[in-house]
Amino acid sequence: MKTSEPWRRWALVLPAVTIVMLFSILPLALVVVYSLLTPGDFGNVKWIFSTDGWFSVLFERDIFDNTVSISDANLVILARSIGLSLATTLLTLIFGLPTAWFIATRPASQRGFWLLLITIPFWTNLLVRTIAVQEMIRSEGVINRVLLALGLIQKPIQMMFTDFAVLLGMTYVFLPLMVLPVYAAIEKFDFRLAEASYDLYASRLFCLRRVILPLVRPGIIAGSILVFVPSLGAYVTPRIMGGGKSMMLGNLIDMQFGQGRNWPLGAALSITLTILVLAALVWYTRITSGRNGRNHG
Repeated sequence: MKTSEPWRRWALVLPAVTIVMLFSILPLALVVVYSLLTPGDFGNVKWIFSTDGWFSVLFERDIFDNTVSISDANLVILARSIGLSLATTLLTLIFGLPTAWFIATRPASQRGFWLLLITIPFWTNLLVRTIAVQEMIRSEGVINRVLLALGLIQKPIQMMFTDFAVLLGMTYVFLPLMVLPVYAAIEKFDFRLAEASYDLYASRLFCLRRVILPLVRPGIIAGSILVFVPSLGAYVTPRIMGGGKSMMLGNLIDMQFGQGRNWPLGAALSITLTILVLAALVWYTRITSGRNGRNHG
């Protein structure tokens, strides 16, 4: 009976392990293999080992004299992706924290209604939400029409196909992902602690900085990760709002697998994106585990 117990445990775990292997580890391993092969003539790959895919992530060779130089285009897109993702995370926090605080301080009977308003955008497709933002800021959009009608501008402001447009679109799209975890943290906050700080003559800013933020920090970190990770690999919003002028890493990967027909480079860029995401998750794990250890200490 004791001998068969480990086999029973493995039998119960086997379906989950099989699913993870087939739909997570195996595709990732295939991408790693593709990154170490030679590009095919018309897409796909040739099964010849090559590190050119990884080399081309940061470097490029001149087609005439074969000299090596830094791949400025890839580095600019990588830097833009990280910068816009960090800016999106910051903006969603700036708008999301007051929103979550407002919802958490409403009467319990009203919170469900406000949370419903926050989650309504998730009911529609990402493409529809992005086009809605596009209709607001395009040259013939709502904002330009209002400004022209008020006489504040003489001609439409060009906002589309810029980093600003991409940032605005991603902020709108990912804002609920910041609001919900921050709201969950604020809802558990003991508001008597804030009242006690006021009784001790603490200013509102001091109370926010030294009492409220440290206690809702887990929700802020969780929301930041939930926003940063998908925004780093965003494809639809940068494609529509940025066009070909404000590409991000997801668009570059799609181009290599499509028009560029360089699957090894696309695979190497995909793994690079995965590494960046894993680094963010490791940072999050270290921050949260360190805080939990101090709390238990």
